Amino acid sequence: MAPTAQLLRLPPNRIWRTYIGGRELDRLAGAPAPLDAHFPEDWIASTTRAVNPPDSTRQAAATFAEGVSPVCIGSDPTPRNFADVLAAAPENYFGAAHVARFGPTPQVLVKLLDPSIRLHFQVHPTAAFAQRYLDAPSGKTEAYHILAIRDDLPHPPYLYLGFQRPPTRAALRRMIETQDLAALEACFDKIPVNVGDTFIVPGGVPHALGAGLLLAEIMEPSDLVVRFEFERGGYTLPESARFMNRGLEFCLDIFDLSPWPAQRIFAEALCPPRRVRALGPDSFQDTLIGPERTPCFRIRKSHVRSPIQRHDTEGFIGIVTAGSGTLTAGTTTLPLRPFDKFFIPAALGPWQLQPSPTLELLECLPPKA
Repeated sequence: MAPTAQLLRLPPNRIWRTYIGGRELDRLAGAPAPLDAHFPEDWIASTTRAVNPPDSTRQAAATFAEGVSPVCIGSDPTPRNFADVLAAAPENYFGAAHVARFGPTPQVLVKLLDPSIRLHFQVHPTAAFAQRYLDAPSGKTEAYHILAIRDDLPHPPYLYLGFQRPPTRAALRRMIETQDLAALEACFDKIPVNVGDTFIVPGGVPHALGAGLLLAEIMEPSDLVVRFEFERGGYTLPESARFMNRGLEFCLDIFDLSPWPAQRIFAEALCPPRRVRALGPDSFQDTLIGPERTPCFRIRKSHVRSPIQRHDTEGFIGIVTAGSGTLTAGTTTLPLRPFDKFFIPAALGPWQLQPSPTLELLECLPPKA
């Protein structure tokens, strides 16, 4: 029986951000002169709009609304608006149970991030806070899967995650109002990271990514953020980009001011792989983040060491994390190399992976319906 949906290829969808990066994304896209600029993110299979300061030139250059992804169906090279493609037949892409619970939306947002500088200190609301106070269906619990680290990084790679030495609310207010960055940074320890690590950052937990990390970010589908550091990379945030058009006092309610010592990070934020099933005689799949970690999304990784056939009944976003090979679905064969990305619809039917000689796939899914 022929499939009722086709494989989606995912061309680059670079998004303007307030920080600098993107050189490695340029390199992956084959740019003749890769450079770091204000387009350090690639939003993947997204129907979420980016919240950016207004810029009519930048917005006019976007293929669709900022943040919404182009997709190519099967072997057709014509880019389509993913939101439109999904709305036309949502059950084909995410399955009937997903649509019954969440409607015709992915309910997950995936990005490639490539910062050349440390990101702003920031914090995101939980879903409960967003629903109660921001009239938004989703907060922004997020996860990071480290894909690569720049060779020319002058220091060990790291991220900040939670306050190891939390300030009082009054002290935090003062630090933010005066932009006392030394005092803010003193609240954190640098958490070392390695390629292959996965961390979850619950809503409310203050954090910042260090420079030089190429990573997949998987999150709730929103662009809600409180940036409590106002200048990075020579760019000063306008008022509208700091506190979600709310006041500082309102945003202080978002912060988790409990301590996050190293042992808590390793127990609650670091997500080691757990073997869940065999895919073939020498191929297998691990869970990185399941429902026991968060109800917001799921992440797994497949290790393919010989040709396999799959028939999935849930739609997911796939990113090649290592190796190469081909993916064949119906009459479409897609060459795969590191950091390529694609979308497997729920109604795709059988599809095949041919590793060359091995292949690793990061698979990003919405919450279980």
